[in-house]
Amino acid sequence: MDTTLASLDSRNPISNNLFSCPNTNGATTLQPSIPSTSISFNDATLGRHLARRLVQLGITDVFSVPGDFNLTLLDHLIDEPGLNLIGCCNELNAGYAADGYARSRGVGACVVTFTVGGLSILNAIAGAYSENLPLICIVGGPNSNDYGTNRILHHTIGLSDFSQEFRCFQTVTCFQAVVNNLEDAHELIDTAIATALKESKPVYISISCNLPSIPHPTFSREPVPFSLTPKLTNQLGLEAAVEAAAEFLNKAVKPVLVGGSKLRVAKASDAFVELADASGYALAVMPSAKGMVPEHHPRFIGTYWGAVSTAFCSEIVESADAYLFAGPIFNDYSSVGYSLLLKKEKAIIVHPNHVVIGNGPAFGCVLMKDFLMALAKRLKHSNVAYENYHRIFVPDGKPLKSAPKEPLRVNVMFQHIQEMLSSETVVIAETGDSWFNCQKLKLPEGCGYEFQMQYGSIGWSVGATLGYAQAVPEKRVIACIGDGSFQVTAQDVSTMLRCGQKTIIFLINNGGYTIEVEIHDGPYNVIKNWNYTGLVDAIHNGEGKCWTTKVFCEEELVEAIATATGPKKDSLCFIEVIVHKDDTSKELLEWGSRVSAANSRPPNPL
Repeated sequence: MDTTLASLDSRNPISNNLFSCPNTNGATTLQPSIPSTSISFNDATLGRHLARRLVQLGITDVFSVPGDFNLTLLDHLIDEPGLNLIGCCNELNAGYAADGYARSRGVGACVVTFTVGGLSILNAIAGAYSENLPLICIVGGPNSNDYGTNRILHHTIGLSDFSQEFRCFQTVTCFQAVVNNLEDAHELIDTAIATALKESKPVYISISCNLPSIPHPTFSREPVPFSLTPKLTNQLGLEAAVEAAAEFLNKAVKPVLVGGSKLRVAKASDAFVELADASGYALAVMPSAKGMVPEHHPRFIGTYWGAVSTAFCSEIVESADAYLFAGPIFNDYSSVGYSLLLKKEKAIIVHPNHVVIGNGPAFGCVLMKDFLMALAKRLKHSNVAYENYHRIFVPDGKPLKSAPKEPLRVNVMFQHIQEMLSSETVVIAETGDSWFNCQKLKLPEGCGYEFQMQYGSIGWSVGATLGYAQAVPEKRVIACIGDGSFQVTAQDVSTMLRCGQKTIIFLINNGGYTIEVEIHDGPYNVIKNWNYTGLVDAIHNGEGKCWTTKVFCEEELVEAIATATGPKKDSLCFIEVIVHKDDTSKELLEWGSRVSAANSRPPNPL
């Protein structure tokens, strides 16, 4: 069975539709929005082909930094009516922006120049790889005549071997294509794109700088649909896995369901909710899966994060006699320094492509979505775990009331952010204490949520906010960013302004790397304080819509939010929040001490 990929309407992103529209013959066909036709000889170029392919994927924005090796290619991307080329301040932010864009549209793209650009964007591509995001990283490469010679080029480390960049990308992409002749360019580009979509990982495409404008017969037609062979479930394996899982769960008294971040790559969030509806089980998510499961579900009990879970959630999960984890990642961060009170023999672990029940058996070639849908038909209804949760649940307390002009506390700030959320907003949480404070936000139906937990690269949120906001202009992004992280990537606030974005950025100024302080403190965690509002005002420079303010107390915060959501609702709003350097969430204090203990374990004896 093949899946035919063709043009996607930009309003109908690939993440929702790639494998979801069955036709009468059992294949999945995405109809092209532009019919395949012959094009003029002068337009039959590699650059035009690549531009049209990106449009077919539903990409309308490409994030780039110009360099002499990619300039001609950028000309072709600019000439494509369906594409908007967005110049970023640096390559790292361009990669982060493509990451944020892919989280909304299902696929993103970025273009940089050879080696100096490629190695600069590498960190962002690695983060996208860790988060299973399909990114198309395009690099303008050396002139095709320079390959195989002993020439030394600029932008290199001074060797005639041009493969350094390629070798670096091999570890953080699922396919690498070096296009230095026109004969196989069409096949290499299409294979790379197809692989990115199938594997849901970034790919690397290097295109020699002298090739984009040269006509070639292989590009003489509009790009025609090409077929992707989807991953299929082994039917006998599925039946055996469902049989074993149903027997395992049906004999349990108080089973629970916990969703993990790989629900996204498995495209199984809806199937997971269907399983919860059918089974009656209590429903929780791991922290990295926040936003992937509707929090308004009637049996949703919160975030399971061991000792720093939302209130009463860990007690229900860890006391269950059976738990099904769908798409989890158990690393030192998500396990709070390996301190989860879980037992393997009680667990069913559902990976994107296989299922493990207790200490065994395991069932391979079983897709998560198929397994969850089939299992939903075999489970006995049990709401015991949720009833236990309901009995012990006590509503969250509210922060102590602030005295007039009292210095603002972080918990008060997030109480007001909670009131801002709706179906028309998206929350982006930067690495740091924003992880923990944003986890406690209750997302209304339709409210988006993104953060980067597996890779945890500080500064990710600035570029990701740029990319996400560009992908969904109808929603307003609310970004919560610490001052230390902001200093890494602040420049691309200017790109947000150039794009006319209306994001609200809460810059939490507490004078340092607070998350690092709680793991291991030292003078290196203290940073030079900036006048952040002054910096953004300087970046604004009177061009575009921008409003900034600095708040010290609750009264000023309330006034700032009212302005940002009222008179300045069509502007980029930058709210610098001044808080005490030791004002952290209780969850970070607990988490930091446990991660510190895990990091400082002595070597095992020989």
